[in-house]
Amino acid sequence: MATESKNSSFAKARDAKQDEFYTQLTDIEKELKHYKKHFKGKVVYCNCDDPRVSGFFHYFSYNFEKLGLKKLITTCYKNSSRDLFSENDAEEAVMLVYEGDKDGNNVPGVDEIGVVKLKGDGDFRSDESIELLKQADIVVTNPPFSLFREYINQLVSHDKKFLIVGNQNAITYKDVFPYIQENKIWLGYNNGDMSFKVPSHYESRATRFWIDETGQKWRSLGNACWFTNLDISKRHEDLVLYKTYNEKDYPEYVNYDAIEVGTTKDIPCDYNGKMGVPITFLDKYNPDQFEILGSSRNLSNPMSGYAEKGSYAQGGPRFYLNNGDGTYRRMYDRIVIRRRQ
Repeated sequence: MATESKNSSFAKARDAKQDEFYTQLTDIEKELKHYKKHFKGKVVYCNCDDPRVSGFFHYFSYNFEKLGLKKLITTCYKNSSRDLFSENDAEEAVMLVYEGDKDGNNVPGVDEIGVVKLKGDGDFRSDESIELLKQADIVVTNPPFSLFREYINQLVSHDKKFLIVGNQNAITYKDVFPYIQENKIWLGYNNGDMSFKVPSHYESRATRFWIDETGQKWRSLGNACWFTNLDISKRHEDLVLYKTYNEKDYPEYVNYDAIEVGTTKDIPCDYNGKMGVPITFLDKYNPDQFEILGSSRNLSNPMSGYAEKGSYAQGGPRFYLNNGDGTYRRMYDRIVIRRRQ
């Protein structure tokens, strides 16, 4: 695809999806404190941030020596304005490079930060940005949600370590879920409700949208996640199970041989067969304790082979439960797991 076409697609996606969500420094600090050991001697690249106002740049520049970083690089998409929400209409994109404190005050000063004008517009898919990506050891940022599939595929294809923010729904994407199933990607520590600043032009009827007393617009996502491939201790903690299996509380699906487990805490401790669990299970997933077999999107069988048309709700591939009255209930997305013996 030509660069011009990519850039046009990028701009349209941002306008259409309104996915300019800016991560708060407090949320960054809350998550990053668990990863300090990973950054010593590393080059960190934040490739979807306005580097002069980014919470990610602030965190890494002010903690550069504490983390033992080698270099910090930040770029953004066509935004050379100091206005965080300049709507990407500036003439030039810039890159900031920080290689540590030089005057001994442990504060990243203006004269210590290298500012470089990019030849292109800073699109993370551009040749210029990809060359910077190749220099990086770890990528940390909040990419556009509407381009999450393409973004994460790029990171995996370049074999990069990363910690990025995404929507929980990305778990079920057909080109993202296989990475999770193969233990190439997992969730970080603080998944769930996160509040993001959004641009002044942002419009929403969502219940999780508000304007504060200063006029700043906000959008809260109750299902935001940190996606990473950096090994963390949480990933090796066993989920404590205390429920016991019985047929009444754990019915079998109509169109797949597995039982329904409504919440992660209700996973039975004495059942060794296949279980369908909510995607929120991944927040507690330990690959040494459980095996992921797939999801309802790729394992469910067509309901047409099990029930008459009209007795169940139509839709994409999902599991169904028998209501006991000749009708069938379509479930939300489920991940199929099995206990490791």
